[in-house]
Amino acid sequence: MQQTLFDKIWDAHYVATRADGRDLVYIDRHVLHELHAPHAFEKLAKTKRGVRRPDLTFSSQDHTVSTKPGRTDTTYPAGAAFLRAMREGSAKHGIRVFDLGDPDQGISHVVAPELGMVLPGATHAVPDSHACTVGGLGALAFGCGTTELEHILATQVIAVHRPKRMRVVLDGRLGDQVTAKDVALKILAEIGVGGGGGYAIEVAGAVVRSMPIEGRLTLCNLTIEMGSRSGFVAADDTTFQWIKGRPFAPDGKDWDQALALWRTMRTDDGAAFDKDVAIDCNGLDPQITWGTDPSQVVSVTGRVPDPAQAADRLKREAIERANAYMGLTPGQPLIGLPVGRVFIGSCTNSRMPDLEAAAAIVKGRKVAAGVTAMVVPGSSTVKRDAEAKGLDKIFRDAGMSWGESGCSMCAGSNGDNGEPGERVISTTNRNFENRQGRAVRTHLCGPAVAAAAAVTGAIADPRSLV
Repeated sequence: MQQTLFDKIWDAHYVATRADGRDLVYIDRHVLHELHAPHAFEKLAKTKRGVRRPDLTFSSQDHTVSTKPGRTDTTYPAGAAFLRAMREGSAKHGIRVFDLGDPDQGISHVVAPELGMVLPGATHAVPDSHACTVGGLGALAFGCGTTELEHILATQVIAVHRPKRMRVVLDGRLGDQVTAKDVALKILAEIGVGGGGGYAIEVAGAVVRSMPIEGRLTLCNLTIEMGSRSGFVAADDTTFQWIKGRPFAPDGKDWDQALALWRTMRTDDGAAFDKDVAIDCNGLDPQITWGTDPSQVVSVTGRVPDPAQAADRLKREAIERANAYMGLTPGQPLIGLPVGRVFIGSCTNSRMPDLEAAAAIVKGRKVAAGVTAMVVPGSSTVKRDAEAKGLDKIFRDAGMSWGESGCSMCAGSNGDNGEPGERVISTTNRNFENRQGRAVRTHLCGPAVAAAAAVTGAIADPRSLV
């Protein structure tokens, strides 16, 4: 019987079905972060339980860490208690911590792939909704809450209802300055923030096959914004070459055995999906959000939608609310809209290709007067690699700040926020009201669009600057 990639991974990790209908699924590895893990450690202590597989569990300090150069625990005082609790809980249970000063410290969704912790056909869990990011390597990942995390730590399994299967096929070829972030925003515009609810999403097609792994990670990062807990791309030779030699990846005979297995981890010809979506990416422009959810998207050359043209009352009211919060009027072009702050970073767009795309736009230019521009690499490894290529100098020469690795302004958990009423151009994944600070107006986009806004002082098409 033909199986989808999802079926193969799920069945290989299936343990049992609970009386409430949820399946118990074995988790191969999981990564914790300091914002939620300390609460799970407290729950374990109250029930006098330990961590079943500390050797498969890792801790990353990323959400509340300051990203200022020379940072310490107290650079952002409100985060210090989280950092200490993470260290203490991890030490008690024998869990390795990627801490401040560790050469491998960084955002969990960046560090886990680059260290080879996540492998094709594997399962992965993180107490963060963007765990789906690592699906770019052909893994099945789950974001989990604190209660779920406690259960995973104690048992090495997660209890979850088996989702249906969706396939999104990306046809065509991407044009200049059009990236995985633009494709992800286009999918969101097509299916909406609830379109993937109840599904595990496999992304396939010529466009995703031509993407580097970093682009696939970006694409899967936003599947949670589509309502899907898990998104993934089947592994191929590009994946295998990217993983080989990484610290936690198998080697020698183990590599040969793993590779033979990984080559079978693909959807069989003729396997059935519960839902199929096809998107033609030919002629796709760089995309940007105009509203307050990640599906409120138009081309960077587009205009603010008119609520009078909405298909129903609920959509009309959503557009009206978003326009009011964002300070926009129907029919208004986005190009030329002044901005106050630009943020390039997060688990969505903080890897080397992202920074290179931004640097290509910024090089030889200056940040526009009145604009604050921040660049924060996703891991200490990315930071070192970028500095070895001189990217940090390009950013600094342009007047942009260059930070230490961490989540930074994505959710503002470390104090990095915009000012009330400020218009922010951000390479992150969420543009909800007040997400990046009280009354902050966030537009999501890719690194090139963000860099173009930084040097022009307004939303701009990066293709006009190349």
